[in-house]
Amino acid sequence: MKYEAVIGLEVHVQLNTKSKMFTRVAYNYAAPPNSLTNPVIMGLPGTLPVMNKGAIEKTITVGLIFNCEIAKISKWDRKNYFYPDMPKNYQISQYDQPLCMGGEVEIELPGPSRNIMGKHRKVQLTRIHLEEDTGKSTHHTLDSTLDFNRSGTPLIEIVSEPDLYSGEEAFAYLTALRTNLMYIDISDCDMEKGQMRCDVNISVREVGVTELGVKVELKNLNTISGVRNGIEFEIERQIKVLENNEKIVQETRLWNAERGITVSMRSKEQAHDYRYFPDPDLMPVKIKKETIKRLSNQLPEMPFDKQRRFLEDYDLPYTITSVICPDKSLSDFFEATVSLYNKPQPIANLIANDLLRELSSAGTGGPLPLSECKIDPQHIASLARMVDEGVISKQVAQDIFIEIFSTGDVPEKVIEEKGLKQSSNTTELEVVCRDIIDNNPKPAEEFKAGKKNAINALKGQVMKATKGKANPKIIDEILRKLMVE
Repeated sequence: MKYEAVIGLEVHVQLNTKSKMFTRVAYNYAAPPNSLTNPVIMGLPGTLPVMNKGAIEKTITVGLIFNCEIAKISKWDRKNYFYPDMPKNYQISQYDQPLCMGGEVEIELPGPSRNIMGKHRKVQLTRIHLEEDTGKSTHHTLDSTLDFNRSGTPLIEIVSEPDLYSGEEAFAYLTALRTNLMYIDISDCDMEKGQMRCDVNISVREVGVTELGVKVELKNLNTISGVRNGIEFEIERQIKVLENNEKIVQETRLWNAERGITVSMRSKEQAHDYRYFPDPDLMPVKIKKETIKRLSNQLPEMPFDKQRRFLEDYDLPYTITSVICPDKSLSDFFEATVSLYNKPQPIANLIANDLLRELSSAGTGGPLPLSECKIDPQHIASLARMVDEGVISKQVAQDIFIEIFSTGDVPEKVIEEKGLKQSSNTTELEVVCRDIIDNNPKPAEEFKAGKKNAINALKGQVMKATKGKANPKIIDEILRKLMVE
């Protein structure tokens, strides 16, 4: 390749605090427009901001999971600009003394196939700072409307170094970022609701050149896959410009997902001068060592660390851990089940396959949350134990799972009421097996001729005849014995 892309991301994430950053007003995405405001949010004369301690601690927690340097003293600055969704004409933010400096985010790139783990690497961060969110402007054909409900919501900005080199890496970075932030419960990171927003800076240069190329900013990226697609299109566009001996213009472009292209929004020949200065109404924040220690002790095991442990301690396949470990509630559910019945693999299969399938189909606007389903770890542990002990077959277990998911009944009750206990009566099963062999001469002859897999067709017929109640191990033994005679 003659050219390479260099990419940096600025990711804004709303914190899920009970109140806004500098006032006690709450925030609710679904609230009627302009119903969550007060004089502080609207910037009326005489109002004063009061810091939200919870938002500060949540920001420090984010810094800790990404190995940032936590500032001993951090201050607030006014970022001055005029825009209709900023009533004060300035935003309270952090400029030269943010809460978190440096840091890194571990990402996983796609492997050679879905069954194989991809390469891991760490993307370097520049900083993480805390600020207040703006209101929301909605532009219509003839007019624009403003909703100040979002204004003042605590917002962290996670700024990466120019340390990403493709749309795929950006996708992996945002996925890892979102998973980690949801693990520590600081945000739901729902991009459709604006809880996580991303701006991308992209430049292209010849391979071997150390100086960065002309930077283009990309906005209007509403999904993680949209970020990947927008970056990939923009890289190709910039390479074509260079190959045509033209100059790349420093500008802001919008991603049009419907057309699959970027379009120019405005030129940006030089950085905007926001005329930062320390906010005179807010004192600097002094972070105590005791606070950092307390927050550090509250951190959960993070997703990639948990996945590595699950692979080693439970000997689970990558395909299972890549499904269970990114979801904290699901991985906690798995370990709670294993503590009741120490058979990790069958339990993991029940959770990753049966449980997730039923959760996905039970929800209305999306999957049913695990916390709202009627199944608990004891249900899964009992079901796995009864399959292992030969009380029921795997086929019957799938039917029972659907029943207990719907009703919340314990597996033992369903098995008793519906007479689903597995049959191991060799005399009865031998009669069924003889009948199946007589009525299916072709697979029987193929098995006798050396095609050992032919027995599976006969097993299937026996299971069908016994409605899944026959013990598969005993069926196998009987069939082999009868076809050798």
